[in-house]
Amino acid sequence: MSKSLEFHCALVLLAAGASKRMGRPKQLLPVEGQTLLRHVAERVLQAQVSPVVVVLGAEFEQIEPVLSGLPLQTAVNPAWQEGMGSSLRVGVDALLERAPALDALIIALGDQPGLPDGHLDQIIARYRQGGCSLVASHNGQRRVPPVLFGRDWFPRLRTLTGDAGAREILREERPDFASVPLADDTDLDTPEDYARYTT
Repeated sequence: MSKSLEFHCALVLLAAGASKRMGRPKQLLPVEGQTLLRHVAERVLQAQVSPVVVVLGAEFEQIEPVLSGLPLQTAVNPAWQEGMGSSLRVGVDALLERAPALDALIIALGDQPGLPDGHLDQIIARYRQGGCSLVASHNGQRRVPPVLFGRDWFPRLRTLTGDAGAREILREERPDFASVPLADDTDLDTPEDYARYTT
């Protein structure tokens, strides 16, 4: 798929956690004939985003091979135990090292297998309409990932700490926030989540 040259949006896919609530690396769970992480990675790669960086951490030696052959970059967060904020920093830094002139970037999660076709491109299209600095997905009244951040947000993304990641930003009420609907924001955190998704 050709990438737009006039607007440069990249993507960080977060997949560094230890899956404590799942009890095993959820990145490797079988989903539709492949691992969860490869399934999600292939879906985000359909969008008008480049480069794509997947941030790994816990068990990365075991997980990284499932992404073999895909047109993306992996970045390992050695401080993954500090929480999602540290993984965001690693991902944003890796993107800006490769593409310092980015207009925007999308933060997506490696455990959202139900991401609909075209959803990321809808987020990009809404941002390009103007009047906003951030475009989140929304399910009901909740802002949820994936989220597009315009360039003005990059410095703040590089200072996030703790396990909240960008959630603290999404809780803010600002007139320059926009969103697009996401019917299925399922993320697989527990064995029960996985059972519901696969049955």
